[in-house]
Amino acid sequence: MTEDIETGHTLTPKFDANGLLTAVVTDEADGTVLMVAYMNAEALAQSIESRTAVFYSRSRQKLWQKGESSGNFLHIVDMRIDCDQDAIWIIARPEGPTCHTGARSCFYRRVNKDGLEPA
Repeated sequence: MTEDIETGHTLTPKFDANGLLTAVVTDEADGTVLMVAYMNAEALAQSIESRTAVFYSRSRQKLWQKGESSGNFLHIVDMRIDCDQDAIWIIARPEGPTCHTGARSCFYRRVNKDGLEPA
């Protein structure tokens, strides 16, 4: 079974106890990490079908399509799953800023010994 998951051709995601997978999103243009979110089975299926990123909001307890209110959609160019199928990597073409703050990426601050600074 492990060999099928690790080297096979069948998508069998290993969702956590809450039914979620970690999703890392990068920009197809330059590889910048844009955001990290979570997907349940329905969000994953909708993303695969629509080729537009859909996630599961843990705080709102519902599906949300990135860009549904802002218009800043994430168009999926490629999706890859890690070796044990418990995390997904989405390579996307963003339509505008990804972060709800208006920043290009949610990772816009650098951590250092004195706290945070703009990256």
